[in-house]
Amino acid sequence: MENQTLTVRSALNKNLRYVITDEGKRLDIPDGWSLLPPGDAAVTKALKKLGPSWTAQRKKGRKVFSDGVWAPAENIESAKAMIENKRSKPEYARKRAADLKRRELKQAVYVDDFFAAVVKHLDFVQKYSELAQKMARLITDHATPVGSGTVARTERIPLEQRAAAAVNAWMRHQTTEYDNMKIARVKGRRREVRRELAGYSRKLLSVYRSGAEIDCDNCPLYNALEV
Repeated sequence: MENQTLTVRSALNKNLRYVITDEGKRLDIPDGWSLLPPGDAAVTKALKKLGPSWTAQRKKGRKVFSDGVWAPAENIESAKAMIENKRSKPEYARKRAADLKRRELKQAVYVDDFFAAVVKHLDFVQKYSELAQKMARLITDHATPVGSGTVARTERIPLEQRAAAAVNAWMRHQTTEYDNMKIARVKGRRREVRRELAGYSRKLLSVYRSGAEIDCDNCPLYNALEV
C-alpha cells in the first residue's frame, strides 16, 4: 500500500499512526513517513508529484476536512525546498502582487454587486430607503468576506438568490430569538423552524415595502438597525 497514492480516513485520534481505507481496512503509517499538515496548497501539490502519498481526511457531519498528507519525510522536505526556492525569486513576488491586485479588484466588484442585489431584494419604499441602505451594508459586510463560508460566497445559485438568502439569514439572527431557541434534535425540525421564521421575516419586511407606519419602539428590525 505504501507504493500507492490513496485518499484515506484519519484515525479517531490524530496522534495514532494509522489510517482507514474506504473499504474499512486499517493501514499502519510506514516507517519514515511524516504528516504534512494542510494549509499550503503549493507544497501539497508538489509533494504529490514526488511519489506515493496518503491524503488523510476527516468527516464532521456533512463536511469533509483535510488532516494533511502522509508521505516519506524526505519527499516532504524536498517539496518544501522546491516551493521555498520558487517563492524566493523576484518574478514570483511580481506575479503574486499582480494576482493579489486582481483578486482584490474582483472582490470589490462582487461586494458592490452583492450590495446592489440586497437593496433590490429589500425593495423598501422611498421613505425607508436610508434604512434599506444601512441594512444592505450590514448584511454585505457580514456575508461577502472571502472565507466567510456564508451563502454569499457560493456560486451554485444566482446572485439574486444569494442576496435573498443572506437577508433571510440576517433577519433570522437579528430580529428573532432563533439563536436562543432550544430546538428539538429531530430530523427536519430545525429546517421547519427556519421556514417559520422566514415567514415572519417576510411579514416584517412587507411593512417597509408597503410604506406603512412602523412602531419604532416595538419593531425588531428597526431596533436591530439602530443598534
